[in-house]
Amino acid sequence: MNFEEKLNRGFELLKDKDIDHALDIARELQKENEESHEAHYLEALIFQQLEQFDLSLKNINKAIEQDNDQAAYYNLRGNIRMNKEMLEDAEKDFDKAIELDDFAGAHRSKVMLMLMTERGAEAIPYTIERIKKAPQDPENWILMGDMIKRGGQPDKAATYYEQAIKIDPDNDYARRQLEEE
Repeated sequence: MNFEEKLNRGFELLKDKDIDHALDIARELQKENEESHEAHYLEALIFQQLEQFDLSLKNINKAIEQDNDQAAYYNLRGNIRMNKEMLEDAEKDFDKAIELDDFAGAHRSKVMLMLMTERGAEAIPYTIERIKKAPQDPENWILMGDMIKRGGQPDKAATYYEQAIKIDPDNDYARRQLEEE
């Protein structure tokens, strides 16, 4: 297998929860090419899944040092920092991911950070703006539904989950939210 095939295999193994083999591949790829930002990213994802945030942060920092134009890297680092309660740094990373690529995952993470830091009043208009800019992204609709549901309006929240299902009929999370009604 060439480098790219091994890397893809590592991501597949991680997705299948075969952590040990995914980690073996990440480290093998790093031995083949120390400057492989992708291999460090894979290892960062592995350690994040294991909730070993210090090791995950170490690897994502290496990946960013080697390639600082990857929005996904900043989003991952922001999520790691959020888990480590480094909230200001996490928000800077989400903003950088958004600046680089208008990264949808970073927008969602930023909203979650707003909610965690008692800035819910900012989160709702931010999410409404995201829905206007990306109406075909079901995650924006789900996020709004979740906020409204937590605010005590389950009937109104259901309309957002229904819209998400219109966009993504296979979205299990949105379906479960509607079933809980």
